Amino acid sequence: MFQKKQLDNSALQQEKGWATEGGMLKLYWYSAVLIVNSAINGYDGSMMNGLQVLDTWTSYFHNPSPSSLGLLNAIQQVGGICALFFAYQLTDRLGRRNAIMIGSLIVLLGVGLQSGSNSVGMFIGARFLIGFGTAISGNAAPTLIVEISHPKQRGTVTGIYNSSWYLGSIIAAWTTFGTFYIPNEWSWRIPSILQGLFSLIQVIFIYTLPESPRWLISRKREEEALQILANLHGNGDPNNELVQFEYREIVETIRLEQAAANRSWFDLVNTRESLCLTGNRKRSFLVVAVGFFSQWSGNGLVSYYINKVLDGIGITNTVTKFVINGVLQIFNLFAAYFGSWLIERVGRRPLFLIATTGMLITFAIWTGLAAHATSDGGSNSGIGAAFVTFIFIYYFFYDIAWSPLTIAYPVEILPFSIRAKGMALSSLAVNAALFFNSYVNPIALDAIGWKYYLVYVIWIAVELVVVYFFFVETSGYTLEELVVVFDGEGAEISDLDRAAIALENEKTVAPVSEKTEA
Repeated sequence: MFQKKQLDNSALQQEKGWATEGGMLKLYWYSAVLIVNSAINGYDGSMMNGLQVLDTWTSYFHNPSPSSLGLLNAIQQVGGICALFFAYQLTDRLGRRNAIMIGSLIVLLGVGLQSGSNSVGMFIGARFLIGFGTAISGNAAPTLIVEISHPKQRGTVTGIYNSSWYLGSIIAAWTTFGTFYIPNEWSWRIPSILQGLFSLIQVIFIYTLPESPRWLISRKREEEALQILANLHGNGDPNNELVQFEYREIVETIRLEQAAANRSWFDLVNTRESLCLTGNRKRSFLVVAVGFFSQWSGNGLVSYYINKVLDGIGITNTVTKFVINGVLQIFNLFAAYFGSWLIERVGRRPLFLIATTGMLITFAIWTGLAAHATSDGGSNSGIGAAFVTFIFIYYFFYDIAWSPLTIAYPVEILPFSIRAKGMALSSLAVNAALFFNSYVNPIALDAIGWKYYLVYVIWIAVELVVVYFFFVETSGYTLEELVVVFDGEGAEISDLDRAAIALENEKTVAPVSEKTEA
């Protein structure tokens, strides 16, 4: 029976200098290639922010109305939502690397069409494809990075993955600032072309990365998986204590899961205690909550519509807007990386609590300043400066938890058998919130101005209550051991062995050896 067991310090720490050994240095490079995937969405949001400030773009597309502008932004999320029905299947059936390649190629196709657009319809269609491809690669890349990461660095590396959203955002913000001085349509076509850079990097390098050991073991390729674990975590030694521990645990975990799981969407809500919010139901609730909260906490106002937000407080100079947006993205990147560094030192739950409390306080002040700026017609430059300052303070709190943990937290709490589907559910929550942000925010800002901020003040308070009562700490566990946090001290992996016996008695499951490979 598989019981909860912690890695001892000798296995986890290994000898002094383990973090700079050859295998680990390779792992850092592999992680860097995968982290590039996170920059795609960051680039898109910041680019669309910049394009709205460019007169050449707005005039080329005939000054889009608030609803049209919302659609131009939101259509990418529609593509992302549609792709989720295929993303998990590609990730599970074809492997993590193949799914990343397919998604990246679709993004490149979309970028080509977007860059050559000569009508609003073509631009919208291209952005749909970008969203579709990004959702596929975005399902596989974080799954692969968490499955090849060293246990001691898993939280930090996966935190850096999502934080690198701002890497793309910085490049886009300063690219659009640079092309602002080009007096023709190339001022917006050049930033659009550069959006394909990140996907091109992945197309070139993805097959230099190893496949997920967990996926290989699920495909009966145990020797290959063991060698990859040895190369990455044991400096090439398959008998390394940590490597052997990880290998045995993964094999046992997957054996139990494959013995009882049919891998349907219902696995996301199957649990031991059907009347309680435990097991997979709690996992799914947390996955949706993190995905939705990460995008619907007021951050979407600045991420996609900083032009309108700054207009509302009397900052109308185009160059000033570009500089504020560009500096904010650099600040965000460092704050998010700082949050990634804090993950293993402070813990997940404390970071969520600190961040959400800070966001609530600063957003409330932000709202008050916006109300004052509106009442005096935006003539008070001091209020405008204070407003911008609190945008930065708000983002500091957001960045230390919600940026690094939006991916890291869900992928940690999901067991192998539902990880790909769970990440698809996470992406669905993210894209649903982004769709709302992209489509509704410009309309609401036009209609009621600063009063719309009050909605987010109330909502962030709700988030704080949910975080306090439902979010659990996950540090100190391997991926397979995290099941104990959700299913109890004596539980098997997802109670799969118990489920397997029950299904065997009901004669509804064939022997493992006769089952078709999932």
